[in-house]
Amino acid sequence: MELQGKKVVFLGDSITEGTGATDVEHRYTNVFARIAECEIFVDGIGGTRIARQTIPTNERWDKDFNGRADALPDNADIVVVFGGTNDFGHGDAPLGTFGDETVYTFYGALRVLCEKLIAKYPYATVVFMTPLHRLTENETVNKYGQPTPPLIEYVKAIRQVCEQYSLPVLDLFKVSGMQPSVEIIQQTYMPDGLHPSNAGAEKIAKLLYQFLRNL
Repeated sequence: MELQGKKVVFLGDSITEGTGATDVEHRYTNVFARIAECEIFVDGIGGTRIARQTIPTNERWDKDFNGRADALPDNADIVVVFGGTNDFGHGDAPLGTFGDETVYTFYGALRVLCEKLIAKYPYATVVFMTPLHRLTENETVNKYGQPTPPLIEYVKAIRQVCEQYSLPVLDLFKVSGMQPSVEIIQQTYMPDGLHPSNAGAEKIAKLLYQFLRNL
């Protein structure tokens, strides 16, 4: 796929917002824009989740992806969705099951989001990126003391639902080269064990560029 001059819309959480990078110009979206020579629109809000919360806990964090998708620009050549780590980390919505059609489970919210984006952008390429590895990925109780499956189950859900809709998935959990349980990797790419540094953001940008170029 040719990327030069295209309009790319990003929907995501704190990593898309730029947390971990020293400034906006070093977040992965902007590095990608420079590499691809394209126009970008970025909707990244820290702490937000794909699934809707049963009990709202924070006004900003509760702006789930489905609620924000309707307000994205009407025209886009490519839409990139990057989320799920906060559903694991501090969401109250259950993982759910593959057949769910409600925004109140992770599986269901993924399905609703896929259908919403396909309807909004029938001629665009809609791409999902899986969460990165994180230091807490195997915990079974989240930040608020609620039980949660390990992060890999959220990654599997993204793979499964996107396959149902034939949407491409850049599996960063599998191919990013960033596993913060390895000390040198954490120091270099993910100092806090979750958010990518400038070097980590550049890695993501280059992986996304090559992934889209190959579509």
